Formats: sequence, C-alpha cells, structure tokens
Amino acid sequence: KIFTLGNKLRMYDRQGREIIYIEQKLFKFLPEYTIYLKGRSKVVVKKEFTFFRPRFSIYGKDADYIIEGSFLAMDFTILENKRAIAYVSKRWLSWGDTYEVDVVNHKDNAFILALVIIIDQVLHNNKHTHNHS
Repeated sequence: KIFTLGNKLRMYDRQGREIIYIEQKLFKFLPEYTIYLKGRSKVVVKKEFTFFRPRFSIYGKDADYIIEGSFLAMDFTILENKRAIAYVSKRWLSWGDTYEVDVVNHKDNAFILALVIIIDQVLHNNKHTHNHS
C-alpha cells in the first residue's frame, strides 16, 4: 500500500528486492521522513516552518542535498553537493498528478523519485485524505 498509517512506502527492483523504504516519523509537529536505500538510512527529510514558501531540510551522511525552486508550482531542482542531479516539474494539463523528472547522471534514480514522492505527499496531503492501494 502507498502511505498507510504512519506513511510508509516501499519500492522494489524488477527482481523483487527492496531498494527504497520511506517511513514517516510519527508525532512530529512538521512532517519528517527517513529514506532508506537498500536497508540503510540515507537521508532524513524535514519540512521547515515558514510563512511564505515551503522549504525542506535534507540531512544525509554521504552528501549535502538542497532543493531549490517553486514548490507551489511544483517546479524545482534537486542538488547534491551544490550540483544539479534532477529537475522536477508538474504537468498541469494531465489526468491526475503527473510529474516530469529529468535525472542528470545520478546512480540512484529511485532515491530521487523517493524525494519527489515525499515532497508531493507533504505539499498535497490535504487533498488526499484517503489511502491509496
């Protein structure tokens, strides 16, 4: 299931091996998620308290991640160690929530998709009050 109680999501490769596990930390004032890559904690993603535009903190052991751009328009860039690794934009004239993700020479495409899923979940959680299967 996608996002059940406690907001959890697992991604598998074609051989059925788990490659990404996303877990929301419960009982936090602002949304906080941990992304596990192949069973090891990769980053913690926290929504920061701001009045005007959404901002996220991403804490990782291996790299420094930043997300820049317009979250409200869903048009942003993911940077790793100050270098762009992905460009994300929402397609507005499509059925449902559709995003275009352009990954630039990165070895962990599933990790980048996990970041996009978390951002979408946090920013659009009020629209989707039911669980998806």
